[in-house]
Amino acid sequence: MSKKVSKIGVLTSGGDSPGMNAAIRAVVRTALYNKMEVFGIMHGYTGMVEDDIIKMDGRSVANIIQRGGTILKTSRCMEFMQPEGRKKAYENLQKRGINGLVIIGGDGSFRGAQTFSNEFDIPCIGLPGTIDKDIAGTDYTIGFDTAVNTALDAIDKIRDTAAAHDRVFFIEVMGRDAGFIAVESGIGGGAEFVLVPETKSDIDLIVKSLKNLRKSKSSSIIVVAEGDELGSAETIMKLVKDQIQDPSKDFKVTTLGHIQRGGKPTARDRVLASRCGMAAVEGLLAGKTNCMAGVMNGQVVYTPFEDCIGKPKPLIPDHLKLIHLLSI
Repeated sequence: MSKKVSKIGVLTSGGDSPGMNAAIRAVVRTALYNKMEVFGIMHGYTGMVEDDIIKMDGRSVANIIQRGGTILKTSRCMEFMQPEGRKKAYENLQKRGINGLVIIGGDGSFRGAQTFSNEFDIPCIGLPGTIDKDIAGTDYTIGFDTAVNTALDAIDKIRDTAAAHDRVFFIEVMGRDAGFIAVESGIGGGAEFVLVPETKSDIDLIVKSLKNLRKSKSSSIIVVAEGDELGSAETIMKLVKDQIQDPSKDFKVTTLGHIQRGGKPTARDRVLASRCGMAAVEGLLAGKTNCMAGVMNGQVVYTPFEDCIGKPKPLIPDHLKLIHLLSI
């Protein structure tokens, strides 16, 4: 890694998240400020393999900070997982003189970057682009705050109709392996219960509590992370309904799905993405590689990929306590 980085490529990989465009914008403009050339790699690692790479300038990222999604597109590339695919990707970078990469994505994207960097001696820095907030080495991930607020807006609206009809709503939010969206939107939305993959879900307790709650509350909201051990919100609703066995009680399910991935990023996500984007370029200039630029305790930090990949990020215990306490 002795050669100074002078031309960088930037790509978005894996699932999209609000704020990715703000991160791209920061990478491009920080690179140009430092007299570097910058290239956008389309469709994630697929663009590296298929040579879908474009030169970028200041105008390339004008008027995108407020947009959801990613102007560079994203995908998951099976070919890049093979040595032959990575070799093709390297050759496409080499012919343009690209000698540094910024990868905006999550755990799987960082695995690919680490392997590629080790094989071809190209410095890579990752940015935490995922709505799930499940990456170690940063307090928040790009897109999480927007996803929580999107879910919260939906929960608020569903609560209106739940109260109007004296219904119990089971609301499924994203979170296949992590319950951060469920927990924070559940607290903000005043949910009576939040079910997440990290903790054991007790149907008997839910049934007992719902029976007690019905004496003082006409409606209830139960937020379920899609990765909960008991299954989907639909499955859990049926388990509860079968145990309560009261035809007068009305149970409904709403799955929020991919609306949590889209939309305008919040101010917090735009600022986080911009800080991380600037940090990535400055890290490459400083000789850093195989690490992620994140923000912890208000400060930019660089965490080695090996300390980010596959490292479970625990929920905050007080958050779970808060849900139980405030639902009384």
